[in-house]
Amino acid sequence: MIKSLSLTKILRYCAIVRSIRYFESSSQSSTFSPESSTNSIPQQLPLIVSRQLEYPHIRYPSLQAWLETLGQKRDEKLGIVDLHPSIWQTSPRLDILYENIEWQKTYKTIDWAYTPPHHEYPNMRAKPWPQKGTGRARHKSRYGPQWKGGYKVNGPKGPTSFFYVLPKEKRIEGLCAALTVKLHQNDVHFVDSFDLPTHQPTYLQELSEDRFWGPSILFVDDTDIMPHNIMFACAKTEGFTLMPVYGLNVYSILKHTTLVLTIRALNKIEKKLLHALHSYDTQKDQPPPPPDEP
Repeated sequence: MIKSLSLTKILRYCAIVRSIRYFESSSQSSTFSPESSTNSIPQQLPLIVSRQLEYPHIRYPSLQAWLETLGQKRDEKLGIVDLHPSIWQTSPRLDILYENIEWQKTYKTIDWAYTPPHHEYPNMRAKPWPQKGTGRARHKSRYGPQWKGGYKVNGPKGPTSFFYVLPKEKRIEGLCAALTVKLHQNDVHFVDSFDLPTHQPTYLQELSEDRFWGPSILFVDDTDIMPHNIMFACAKTEGFTLMPVYGLNVYSILKHTTLVLTIRALNKIEKKLLHALHSYDTQKDQPPPPPDEP
């Protein structure tokens, strides 16, 4: 009995040693070589993207989201990114979202309605008939306000502009609420870059269908100079929109089904919003915004 127990221990030890050697040999043979595959994941990307969040929240910890790539159709996660709770975990106030949408729809509106006053009508001194002897009512002109086709009293004097500026606090709160709603609806995706292996629109369309991104997608990058392949693919596809960070707004976020951000765009959005949330009220005491990282 004692000999059988010692024999089983020796066999188990040998099996463990063989499995360890096999794992080491397989890991060494499957090393990554960027020249072997064109659509493979870049080697410099870490599995977990550690981001130093400014102004940490006193109550809530940082949120986490998957980091994806557009270099391949297969939905493979590259890592995890941290998100600031002051931007991505705020109260979704519908009144703030409504005010932002109404402001964006109204501030560019111009009313061109115009009615000329009475002195701009021709022959204002010509009477339609004599003052007496006809049995009809006395009138001075056919262009009076009681006549059809006459001038209107206190009519619109266009063009009239409906331009106004929404307060900065409501604009910032509206952006944070829109981003929070999209994130908790699983409609925000983060990618490493917008580099596509081809400029064919079918590649981006099939990628969005495989990942269930919806019919309309808003791609946001930190600059307005984007890769040629994604520019050509979005130009040929209805519902796909490219937008830099400085053009991001509440109306476009809620209009599109899915929001896709790059890591550079995420860093710039959080930096700008956090600076606006923690800045001074007066302009003279406000510190300069942080410089943009290259």
